[in-house]
Amino acid sequence: MPNKERITRLENQATQSRRDILRMVYAAQSGHPGGSLGCIDYMTALFSNVMRRSPKDFRMDGKDQDMFFLSNGHITPCLYSALARSGYFDIKELATFRKLDSRLQGHPSVHDHLPGIHVASGSLGQGLSVALGAAEAKKLNKDPYLVYVLAGDGELQEGQNWEAIMYAGAKKVDNLILTVDYNLKQIDGPIDKVLDLGDLAGKFRAFDWHVLEGNGNNMEELLDVLSQAKAACGKGKPVVFLMRTEMGYGVDFMMGTHKWHGTPPNEEQFNMAIAQIKETLGDY
Repeated sequence: MPNKERITRLENQATQSRRDILRMVYAAQSGHPGGSLGCIDYMTALFSNVMRRSPKDFRMDGKDQDMFFLSNGHITPCLYSALARSGYFDIKELATFRKLDSRLQGHPSVHDHLPGIHVASGSLGQGLSVALGAAEAKKLNKDPYLVYVLAGDGELQEGQNWEAIMYAGAKKVDNLILTVDYNLKQIDGPIDKVLDLGDLAGKFRAFDWHVLEGNGNNMEELLDVLSQAKAACGKGKPVVFLMRTEMGYGVDFMMGTHKWHGTPPNEEQFNMAIAQIKETLGDY
């Protein structure tokens, strides 16, 4: 498919997923819309274009496929929408989000064997360590596929991440691509007011990582950076993509603030928000 057509297709899918996110969180009156809206372009690009995967042949051990781990596990609305709209399960199941006995729990769960989920996550700071283990296993098994992991910038305040970052650089785990949702906001406020991360790119370089930066809410730029990330693998360094996003992207009153980190919209707010996002592929 020509590049322009591919970008348009992915943009339309991401737009529809933003509707999915709002509808899921509103119906449940629980969940995390802010980060989900900000990261859905990345999730869409990853599952519908970048990763080498086969939904029908999903394996927990990830053998002979790329693997993905969601460290900031609270943003499941965007993960579930991306999984459903890339073929892992019926999109109608999105209507069960956060309901009793649903496979679509508030944080990813492996209990009910939801395709696309390799590990329960959401205890912040742990996802990179798990992804490192998977990447090392692939190396031991001579499996040439890659491991992707998404983490929030706020969770980099957790010390376990820096042990993992040091290990990955020192041990040259070069089949790993970490993406940081670099929106500069966390549940309690702006990153620089809670615990400033300082020169994040410089810190990763000091730990011998290959560093890429770009706009995670621009599909063309996003695809370009992810292509660079894949090309950098296998060259002796782990790869990190510092992905600039806007929390609440696509809904004007949710952008520019941390207040929608984990707050569902009321009826009036939902109607205002959903009116800003056109239906492109059909609601579930």
